[in-house]
Amino acid sequence: MAKKDRKYFPSVPQMIDRLCIVTLKSIKISENNKEYEEEALEIMHDLSLLLGKKQGEFIRSILVNAIVNETMWSNESKARNGNDKQGKRLLLTHSLNSIRAASMNAMSDVVKGRKDLKRDYMSPELTKEFGYDFDGVLK
Repeated sequence: MAKKDRKYFPSVPQMIDRLCIVTLKSIKISENNKEYEEEALEIMHDLSLLLGKKQGEFIRSILVNAIVNETMWSNESKARNGNDKQGKRLLLTHSLNSIRAASMNAMSDVVKGRKDLKRDYMSPELTKEFGYDFDGVLK
């Protein structure tokens, strides 16, 4: 691989760390989503050059899965405390579970594995209401 093919020059661990950061920013700072997604695509491109075909997308899927799982865990703890948003929090967990399934399906695409076809509830409006914008994070 020629260096000129790379678009991002830090080490692989640094690139994965930065991919994690721009993924979080893309999800949490939706007004700058386009810029963060462009940077994520460059990093995924270079990770795939260095590690093999589609490895950048595979790593991103793992990061999204971790973010969603943490968000679901935190949300469920808040829902168990009971408050005026308890019902919405339970719906949010169902919506996040659909994103979680999408992230696992993206991993399955790379490894040619089994996919979960049950993604029956996804509410981008609800996830945005709670400060998470997963639109476009998994392409």
